Parts: sequence; structure tokens; C-alpha cells
Amino acid sequence: MDALERYIHDFSAPEEELLRELDRETHLRVVAPRMLSGHIQGKLLELLVRMLRPRRILEIGTFTGYSALCMAAGLDAEGELHTTEVDDELEPLAQSVFDRSPHGSKIRLHIGSALAIAPALGGVFDLVFIDGDKREYPDYYRMLMGDDGRRPLVRSGSVLIADNILWSGKVVEPVARSDRHTQALLEFNRMAAADPRVENVILPLRDGLNLIRVK
Repeated sequence: MDALERYIHDFSAPEEELLRELDRETHLRVVAPRMLSGHIQGKLLELLVRMLRPRRILEIGTFTGYSALCMAAGLDAEGELHTTEVDDELEPLAQSVFDRSPHGSKIRLHIGSALAIAPALGGVFDLVFIDGDKREYPDYYRMLMGDDGRRPLVRSGSVLIADNILWSGKVVEPVARSDRHTQALLEFNRMAAADPRVENVILPLRDGLNLIRVK
């Protein structure tokens, strides 16, 4: 952590103890721990939830549960957060921290593809955090907006937040034909920017966040 990053951490609200424990556990037990949202992004998600006051949240890509815990902390008591994860080996760790959290009762963990699970949950979502398989980002967008032939899962005023949207800077570099991850992220960013139904802004926080509001 460089000096500027340390300054940001020191002058932001502190990380909760359970989140610190989860960060440590993730780095000790899980491959690719950098996928974890982390303190600053997690706090941003919590504050966005507090400001937007969504009733229903969908998270695509639970990983070990850090971002879900952050959003649940900002969620009103009657709110609900549905989080999907394709890797069933991550379920025990994520569920264990949800069970220990005072906000865990708001979280419903679903194992499997978000493309199959989300439409089956019924209703619409006020906030969606997209952090799943990067190759499927365009498919997530089409699903959420109802462009896949099914009913939309969002409505006017809903907010989508897509993570890793800058992909370590690869979005502005020559892209190999075999690099499906970067190609999909480029397509997703183009879709959001060109869609007259939404307005968006990309933030250079960590690996990039695309904040998208449905008009």
C-alpha cells in the first residue's frame, strides 16, 4: 500500500472486524484473493445502499461474501439481498460469515448461474452489483434490461454497478482475439454508453466501476 492509498484508508470510515477477518481468510484460503472488493470499495457500496435505500438488491458474483456483507450493512431491516455464485466451493466460507453477521438475515445465497437464477427470483431489483464472470457481462446486461426476450429485472430508477470494468487497463490496449474477458467488458461498456434508456459514469476506483442508472 503506497502513501496515498494509506491516506485514503486512514481518513475513511474504518473496516468492521468481521470484514477484516474475512479479508484475511480469503487471502489464506482462496485462489485469486484480489477479487475481494476490499475496504474502500466495500464502504462505497455500503454508503450507496444507505443513500439509495433499495428494497431488493441482486449481486452477481458472491466470491467470499465481502461485498454482500457491505451492502447488507447499509440495507434497511426489511430489505433483501440475493447473491449468486457459480463456484460451490466458496459457499461454506461465504455462508459462515453471513451467519455470523448481524446483517446476515437479509442475505440469500444462491449457488449456480445468475442467468438462470435471477429471472426465477421474481419481481424487480432496485440495485444490482455485477461482479461475476466477465465473459458474461453483456448477457447480464441483456437479462437485466429485458433484452433477452424475458421481462426486465430492473425499472426506472434502478441502479447497476459493474465491477472490474477497466480490467487492469486492458480496455485501452490492443486486445487478442482469444481474450474473451476483455472483449466482453468492452462490449458491456459500449452497450451502457450507447443505451438511451440509461445514464452512466465510469469511476477509476480499484479496477473500475461502471455506475448505470435506468432512466
